[in-house]
Amino acid sequence: MFTPYFRRLAGVLFALCLVAAAPVRATHQPVEIEVDGRTLATDAESYIYHGIAYVPLAAFVEEMNGGTLTWDGTSARLDTDTLDLTATPGQLWLEANGRALYIPHTVQITDGRTMVPVRTAAQLFGAEVVWDEGEQTVRVSQGDKILQDGSEFYDPDTLYWLSRVISAESRGEPLTGQIAVGNVALNRVASADFPDTLYSVIFQPGQFEPVENGTIYQDPYHLSVTAAKLCLEGTQVIGDCLYFFAPDLSPGTWIVENRTYYTTIGCHRFYL
Repeated sequence: MFTPYFRRLAGVLFALCLVAAAPVRATHQPVEIEVDGRTLATDAESYIYHGIAYVPLAAFVEEMNGGTLTWDGTSARLDTDTLDLTATPGQLWLEANGRALYIPHTVQITDGRTMVPVRTAAQLFGAEVVWDEGEQTVRVSQGDKILQDGSEFYDPDTLYWLSRVISAESRGEPLTGQIAVGNVALNRVASADFPDTLYSVIFQPGQFEPVENGTIYQDPYHLSVTAAKLCLEGTQVIGDCLYFFAPDLSPGTWIVENRTYYTTIGCHRFYL
């Protein structure tokens, strides 16, 4: 459970995230995008931002014969027989076919166009992306496989329990903090020091307080479901951390004395 202070703090952090939806004009390095040897036809410039090549989503989708996006006032959307897509400026993920694809520097708006990383856009169509360093060009090879639906991609039992432990442990935390909690749970599954199934990790005696107080059984907060999906897509924000605690709620004495500090996200400290 979180104190009123941290609930207010989470609200402030969420509001700051929304500010990211404003048009992006930070340092952009123009970059050329080619699809099967053809320069991508668009009236908006593709660019590199923090080392990631961004492309106008609508132009890319049309180039891949995926359909025509529409704008509903808050998001760019596409709904066809094979691809259901929502890109909301300011969000750290793109929704596609019931899945969540992580975008570290958010979906952006530049010159009135919705911009996403070219690798994320290419993933929607199973396309291959290669960076040509000499020509400073991103080369995309046309794909022939639309992104697999989330109902088939995610194991339902794993998604069920992962979203619940994330929600119970970090409801109200920023998205990256919720992803980090999910990362810890999955890191434990992969570690020889813990049980080898997510259910066993969560219900290992004395490990997760929500099991003791029953909040693990509550319906998860919608953002926690997104965080769980992002974790299952391979999104990783805390490396190999296996432990965390909230100093406001617990001194975490054993963790502090026996584990190596890694980082703090929101009100949680994470340890290796």
